Formats: sequence, C-alpha cells, structure tokens
Amino acid sequence: QVQLVESGGGLVQPGGSLRLSCAASGSIFSIYDMGWYRQAPGKQRELVAVITSGGTTNYADSVKGRFTISRDNAKNTVYLQMNSLKPEDTAVYYCNAERVIVVAWGQGTQVTVSS
Repeated sequence: QVQLVESGGGLVQPGGSLRLSCAASGSIFSIYDMGWYRQAPGKQRELVAVITSGGTTNYADSVKGRFTISRDNAKNTVYLQMNSLKPEDTAVYYCNAERVIVVAWGQGTQVTVSS
C-alpha cells in the first residue's frame, strides 16, 4: 500500500510561484499514475493535473500554461510547479495515486494566493 505526504504550500501574492511536492512510500511508486487535485471552500474537489506512469501529462484548462506536473521516480516524488498564481487558485491541494482505481490520497497542503 502506498502512503502520500504533500508539502510546499503556503501564502503567496498574486503572480507568484510555489512548488508542491508529494512524497510516496510503501509501494513501487513508478507503477502509479499520479494526480494533483484541489478543493476550495464550499466547492467540490477538482482535478488540476495528472501524470501517468509513462510520463504523459494532462491539465485542467484553468491551469494550462501556468502549472507543470512532473515526477522523479528515483525520489518517489511528484511535483506541481505553479506559476502566475491567481486568487482563484486558493485551495487545499491533494495528491493521489491511481492504478485502475485510486489507491491513496495525501492529507493535503493549503495554498493561499492573496495580497
């Protein structure tokens, strides 16, 4: 079974950048498709970006061109580089691991974009 721990959230001004990390343990990281999701207050959790075990990426339209998902299988870690942040990016960000079905979620990390 895989366990996930996110880090890297915080408070940033509009237009700023943050890099989120999601460290995995307990299983073979490279076999999983990894995703970043976010949930803002009063809203449903939504997909932000995914990266497959083969390295294919996909993004929500709202973050295309601003966010980049990547993975380092040697470090069992998936990253989300977030640039040109907007107030509407404020949310708790979660990573997950999926292999046919979702097998694990992290605990989440808060990202607040505000001046």
